[in-house]
Amino acid sequence: MSFNKIILVGNLGKDPELRYTPQGTPVCSFTMATNERRKDRSGENQDITTWFRVTLWGRQAETASQYLTKGRPVYVEGRLRVEEWSDKENKQRYTLEVHATDLQFIGSRNDEAASSPVRPTTPSNLNENDSATIGDDDIPF
Repeated sequence: MSFNKIILVGNLGKDPELRYTPQGTPVCSFTMATNERRKDRSGENQDITTWFRVTLWGRQAETASQYLTKGRPVYVEGRLRVEEWSDKENKQRYTLEVHATDLQFIGSRNDEAASSPVRPTTPSNLNENDSATIGDDDIPF
């Protein structure tokens, strides 16, 4: 029996890119970084960053491309693959790729509000039932 599962908690390195297969299946890709703090031999703290390429499929891909932005913290579960390739100088390089099976947004709503533009309230985008009493607890996500 074998098992390949990875759980990552980190921040997006760039905005997600959404594309579609010829069959119409949504595919979303983005990079994310995880950080680890270690003490070196001299006792100084060193931050170690590891980069991953993440790929999502289906409805999760569309959701990620709609709500995630560079710098946003996320929780990702999936399968890890190591891709090997040669650079321009024929030097062997490696990329860590995660084929994600689950994605969770983490962080507070205030984090999202601070990083996304505020939509102005005008009579054209208000319904009769809308009022100033709608708060964060009324938003379903």
